[in-house]
Amino acid sequence: MALIDIDLITSTLFKTLVIPGIVTTLWLSDLIGLTTCKICILVFVIIFIVLPLIFKFSFALQKNILFLTFISYPPNVDLKRPEKSGLYATRNFIVTYRDQEDDVDVGVAVWHVLPNDLVRRFWKELQINEPTLSNMTAPEDVRDKVDALVSEDTTQYRGIERILHRSNLNLDDESTQKDLFEETLRATTNDIVLYLHGNTASRGASHRVELYKLLRSLNYHVVTLDYRGYGDSASISPTERGVVYDALAVYQYITSISKNPIYLWGHSLGTGVATHLLSLLTDMSLPGPKAVVLESPFNNIREEICAHPFSKLYRHLPWFDYTISRPMYANELRFESDQHIAEFRQPVLILHAEDDHVVPFNLGYKLYRTALDTRGKSWGPIEFHRFEKTSHYGHRYICRAPNLPEIVIRFFRTYRNEQY
Repeated sequence: MALIDIDLITSTLFKTLVIPGIVTTLWLSDLIGLTTCKICILVFVIIFIVLPLIFKFSFALQKNILFLTFISYPPNVDLKRPEKSGLYATRNFIVTYRDQEDDVDVGVAVWHVLPNDLVRRFWKELQINEPTLSNMTAPEDVRDKVDALVSEDTTQYRGIERILHRSNLNLDDESTQKDLFEETLRATTNDIVLYLHGNTASRGASHRVELYKLLRSLNYHVVTLDYRGYGDSASISPTERGVVYDALAVYQYITSISKNPIYLWGHSLGTGVATHLLSLLTDMSLPGPKAVVLESPFNNIREEICAHPFSKLYRHLPWFDYTISRPMYANELRFESDQHIAEFRQPVLILHAEDDHVVPFNLGYKLYRTALDTRGKSWGPIEFHRFEKTSHYGHRYICRAPNLPEIVIRFFRTYRNEQY
């Protein structure tokens, strides 16, 4: 044991002193001057010692680095006008709830994207032009399966028709929009996807809009939100507990209106939100969604931090765990999907690209292996789909995979009527 400790100490000292040692050697060899040597050592101390120590003791900095709410794209996106992002027949609204622990009212900004079959049925009343309508079609190879999901019972549309046939109909009126869109959730048989995005930007980011369009083309309602601190939601600094409760508020909004099957879809950091939300619903003995899709997931934030490109400069420092990983864990910024995935019964579909450099493929696969080992045998199955690196989908563009619609339709249809 003593030898192991000595080896560890020696290795730590070497890693700590190697850069200052190189600089000092260059000075002793007269290759650089004393002033240059001092500047280099000062820069080393600031970058590799002072900054990590500031990170360790600053909860605000930890949250900013994790959630990256200050990064916004595309520029000048108008979240109140989703049609400007190419999302017609989409409602923008706010779900407000009381956060009892923080003792504050939280406004969560939401988009509700109508499914294609509804848009095509009521395109004139919804004031959609024909060129736009012609672009809103499902991929050809799954069109028959998508059409089969459409109910032949036209009586379900009567409530919608009554609203659309009101005299002096104004679709820009918030009250009218609320009546119409909530009636579509209440009256139709279309399944609902609640999308939970990752860090940076907002629900209006282009790669997210691309996925909404795909899901709506498969005739799913899509409900997506910005957590606190993102987009035009409440200007409150996010925490793990906070963003999970934001997602819970929107989930409960949906379930208060519709009895249709709901599926969670989390991407990147949103996969941590999704698994935590499912664990919370189980703990609260509340009915959960039918299944969950985890796109580009990690197993826990501690290992994701070590693997993330932002940490490349720091991850080999002997004090990395002490100044970076452990403080975030102590401040309950954990997103431990590898624990939460063993706390709910719903089926899980994991999607991961081999060329994902933000959340490395091996972390998603590690989560899959953990789920296989820890989930109950009678629980919902867990599936893993890898996407070859030659496809170049990376971290954001699995939505462009030609086989994704087939995977999603089959997965949702398989577990639509199952109970776990």
